[in-house]
Amino acid sequence: MKFLNRKTNIDFMSRRNIALIFSAVLIVASIVSLSVRGLNFGLDFTGGTLIEVAYPSAPDTTEVRENLSSAGFDSVVQTFGAATDIVVRIPPSDVEESNAELSTRVLAALSQGVEGEIEMRRVEFVGPQVGDELAEQGILAVIYAMVGVFLYVMFRFQWRFSVGAVAALFHDIIISMGVLSFVYIEFDLTVVAAILAVVGYSLNDTIVLFDRIRENFPRYRKRQPVEVVNTSINETLSRTLMTSTTTLLVLGALFYFGGEIIHGFAFTLITGVVVGTYSSIYVASTALLALGVSKFDLMEVEKEGAALDVRP
Repeated sequence: MKFLNRKTNIDFMSRRNIALIFSAVLIVASIVSLSVRGLNFGLDFTGGTLIEVAYPSAPDTTEVRENLSSAGFDSVVQTFGAATDIVVRIPPSDVEESNAELSTRVLAALSQGVEGEIEMRRVEFVGPQVGDELAEQGILAVIYAMVGVFLYVMFRFQWRFSVGAVAALFHDIIISMGVLSFVYIEFDLTVVAAILAVVGYSLNDTIVLFDRIRENFPRYRKRQPVEVVNTSINETLSRTLMTSTTTLLVLGALFYFGGEIIHGFAFTLITGVVVGTYSSIYVASTALLALGVSKFDLMEVEKEGAALDVRP
């Protein structure tokens, strides 16, 4: 704790050009991965059927997948909650059949070689049209969040800060989605929620740093902007490291012990926290300096006649 409370004197901004090249490489790699591999869209976006069943004893998921494949199903099998609970996700099929007929066929395939009765818990169907609407709403949610962030930061600080904040958020979202594309984790509504949470987390880190930069420009009037930004980063570094570390500890526990269903959610947040911490220091601050922020942008305008104001 003493180390975290100790004020550092690291020259972060001297490496901003290297960081800029590194970020550019990550963004290009992310765009290439998204273009070539794409996202592994889940049932929420592609449509299909979700079937939850309970086995009398914990099944072998590999054997379950083989039984379904033998029956002609291209499916995704995951454990859900207890080891005896299985969720089967089946993409939409060209063969028209009711949910009852489909669930009967799936149950027959799952029952092969199983001693005891398998309990059907639930059957959910998502149509392709609903999936398209969810995808559109998810994209709009991210766009609305970015617009709201730009307006909020502009009114609270100044337009240069708005550009820096949005640049950092754009950087975080693109790289996070690129990582999801590269590892091919299922992209569903929980992942969309995680991306929006990443926006909030990264913005919180950026706002704390921007607030300190705004305080330090009038305080260190004789210093160059690069020096003021460096000082501000060092003054908020211990808070940034403590927040990121404790958040990652919680997310790590959630990823390893939370179950298969929320792996995508936890993994996206872990990626976003790491990238967001980096972007708050290098992307947002570098954007401010590139746009020419100075003490004159943040000095309070002295009211006319204020010097003559004498109070008893």
